[in-house]
Amino acid sequence: MNRSKQNYSAKDIEVLEDLSPILHRPGMYTDPSNPNHALIELIDNAADEGLAGYANKISVFFKEDGSVEVIDNGRGIPIDIHPQKKIPAVQMIFTTLHSGGKFRKTDEDSVYRIAGGLHGVGVCVTNALAKRLEVNVKREGKEFSLVFGPNGKLKQGMKIIGNINKNVSGTRIQFWPDNKYFDSEKFIENDISILLRAKAMLLPGVKFSMGVEKAGKLKTQSWHFPDGVKQYFKATVELNEQVSEPFFGERYVSNGEQRDLNFSQGEGLLWAISWSNEGEILGESYVNMIPTRLGGTHVAGFRDGIYAAIKKFIDLHAMGQKGLKITPDDVFARVNYVLACKLVDPQFKGQVKNELISREAVRLVSQMVRDPLELWLNQHVAVGKKIADLVIQQALNRAKKNQKVAKRKTSGVVVLPGKLTDCSSDDSEQIELFIVEGDSAGGSAKAARDKEFQAILPLKGKPKNTWQESSSGLYGNKEIEAIALAIGIEHHTVEDSVDMTKLRYKKINILADADVDGAHIQVLLLALFLRHFPKLIIEGHIFVAQPPLYRLDVKALSKAKRERKLYALDDVELEAMENKLLEEGWPKDGWLVSRFKGLGEMSPEQLWETTLNPDTRRILGVSLPSNVSSSYDAFTMMLGKEHAAQRRNWMETYGNIVDQEF
Repeated sequence: MNRSKQNYSAKDIEVLEDLSPILHRPGMYTDPSNPNHALIELIDNAADEGLAGYANKISVFFKEDGSVEVIDNGRGIPIDIHPQKKIPAVQMIFTTLHSGGKFRKTDEDSVYRIAGGLHGVGVCVTNALAKRLEVNVKREGKEFSLVFGPNGKLKQGMKIIGNINKNVSGTRIQFWPDNKYFDSEKFIENDISILLRAKAMLLPGVKFSMGVEKAGKLKTQSWHFPDGVKQYFKATVELNEQVSEPFFGERYVSNGEQRDLNFSQGEGLLWAISWSNEGEILGESYVNMIPTRLGGTHVAGFRDGIYAAIKKFIDLHAMGQKGLKITPDDVFARVNYVLACKLVDPQFKGQVKNELISREAVRLVSQMVRDPLELWLNQHVAVGKKIADLVIQQALNRAKKNQKVAKRKTSGVVVLPGKLTDCSSDDSEQIELFIVEGDSAGGSAKAARDKEFQAILPLKGKPKNTWQESSSGLYGNKEIEAIALAIGIEHHTVEDSVDMTKLRYKKINILADADVDGAHIQVLLLALFLRHFPKLIIEGHIFVAQPPLYRLDVKALSKAKRERKLYALDDVELEAMENKLLEEGWPKDGWLVSRFKGLGEMSPEQLWETTLNPDTRRILGVSLPSNVSSSYDAFTMMLGKEHAAQRRNWMETYGNIVDQEF
């Protein structure tokens, strides 16, 4: 990279808002269980300097006093005066939400087009949750220092503490977490070491080190993988258990290549794949160097591309067996993989970014991995057949298991509600139920679903408020009775012993319109499950589907910019999509926005793509907090007949933050 073209100063730091939201609701910005995520924000900033080609050494040191130190030899945070805030840029970065150099995505040469950054709100999150934070910056022949106290307040303004060699630059940050914001103030050092090892794999030019100070002694370890993912993969996977040598690949959109598919220049992925006969499986995914522990749409695309390639190979070589259907799970069951994607404007679920939700990532990853894998398999036919045999054996094992489950189920009489449109599969691990708002939406869902593993139960009107309903009168309502019959579990309390083997669907999805009425229906159904079927929530069987509220029909501008159909979950996402289209060169009148009035208005294709397809849909798992009583208290206040006055006071006080809190 040409360093002379990459100036980095205060004018590159953009300002969006201040620190106060973090202090009021820290759980919205980081993981409150321990300070690891706050530390990772500092590590990611240092790693971005490595990504840009300015740092080749990054160190993390855990001190005996409970603090941690992150050091890089990058350019050093800008120290000049910011033109808007009139304070040093380094001070502003640590005291202002959404300030930094990563928001400029329009310049294709920008350092930060594919930069990470954990929270998307800057290192000010770390500062806000620290009882002390020290910053030292080396640049321009001097060393600068500033110190922050509790709640991110400036304790010592920036000052020069010494002269240094003009060729030396970098940043040192020491962070003392404030225990009042975390369940535990202790760092989980092993998790950080795993992260640094992965960062070293993703940044072959950077050496990562970690030190732990104990009893006055410093124990250190370091990671450096000059050969990147290949070296990392071979060092991590038990190669003696592999069906074949790993398949490595890397593809990115170049100027002109794949532009007709509406991907941005520089987007793409690198990967490593192998199949194991037995043993533990390696599965790691990253987006812009951010570890996505829960996967997401990029992993769904990866899975889709690999499945398509293997399935085509099996068909081409006539290896399939009559009546045996190969599923993506059969193909992916024994896959070891490392997947690292680069996306210009990724969208994640939540601030800690454990899961990618960008729908376009499915198509990007699937298309980029499928063709190379098909070619590799047909260039190594003997290896391809070994992999295919393993996949077919997985399918046979699954089919045999399902036959046993089906025999057990037919031993008793099962009464199902007449409204239920069931699925054809008996595999309880795969099948799922959608409880759908209204007959119209139910009809659309029936037409859109995958009949093999998705069942539909439409409800007529809003369900009954059952929060204060006694168990004896619960089934007097036909809609509630239908739900109970469909899921196969009787009503119960937390203390009751429940035979969960009778549960017919491991996933029970609430599907309602993306409007206020739909949200009300979601609450009423959640109240039903929490009060009368709590173990379904406790054991992770209840989910809330998230259909889009808006559709964007993007007009074609050229062969490189063809027409597109995009979907936005809400007003915030709509605005973000429109801003991205403007950045990509579409004019302000280059698209038409439509608002869905309800699920019944969506075509089956739209409903499948946005809400039912496991690879592209958005779905939220429902769980209970550690303080379970708080959830019951909240539902009692919201749904209890005798709490109208309390409910009104709550709405008047907190109504403006409902979208943020819940």
